[in-house]
Amino acid sequence: MEQKKLYPGPDLADHFLQCSKLGRYLTVADGSRFVITDDFRTAPVISSASAIAAIYSKDFLVAQAALLPLSEQAQKMSVRDRDKFERLFALIEEEALAEPVKDSAKAIRQAHFRGAEIRALEAELGDKLSPARTRYREFLEVVKKLMDRKVTAGPFLDEFRAFTQDVAGRLDFGIYSFCLDRLMGSVRVVTKVKKLLVLEILKYPPVIRRELLTNILAFPGQEQELIDFVKYMIQNELGKTAAIEIELLEAFKLDRLTVRDIEGSLAAAAST
Repeated sequence: MEQKKLYPGPDLADHFLQCSKLGRYLTVADGSRFVITDDFRTAPVISSASAIAAIYSKDFLVAQAALLPLSEQAQKMSVRDRDKFERLFALIEEEALAEPVKDSAKAIRQAHFRGAEIRALEAELGDKLSPARTRYREFLEVVKKLMDRKVTAGPFLDEFRAFTQDVAGRLDFGIYSFCLDRLMGSVRVVTKVKKLLVLEILKYPPVIRRELLTNILAFPGQEQELIDFVKYMIQNELGKTAAIEIELLEAFKLDRLTVRDIEGSLAAAAST
């Protein structure tokens, strides 16, 4: 998977806040893909953005990874200068969406940002991620067989379900999403298989479902037959509220609406 850098900048924290306001998974600054754990290890990220990611990321693996650069920065400071990071980690303990992130922030703060505690968090992340990424690479081999017509729709769907169950909560959402985007955008995957995958996605939790379905709808050059099928299933299976949310997020991804436009639409819908 090609990696783009998560460029630091004065607006990155605002961008993460914008994602959280829309109830989304965090994306890189240009919105081209979702943030993954590697982004906090391979590119510099400003402290305010890391803190917001730790608190608001719906992918708790990303949230935990965001603690690492903050911890390392605090570790390099004098004891006297660490006060603001002590307060920041206390805030993360209180406000983070995921309990494991709260626990990690508390452990690091109580250990006074000692290297051993930071390395323990990094090792814990590695233990969670490594098996899931290995499973992901195995599944890509099955995807290749599908594209080469060496496996049929039924066995592939069984493998997809098993893969999803194996990596749920253990693989970066951004990597999982990339895998689905590759399948849905490939001309080498027949439309029948794509429609079967859509039926699986319809069963997912609302936030995950919304992101994955809108990715299909907003994919450049997406085939009209698949777009029509997705929209038909949304209207007939998910209900009016979910359909409106997906429609708004699709428009946002296609740059037809701004965050302010969406907030206004949602407020109007809530008042009716």
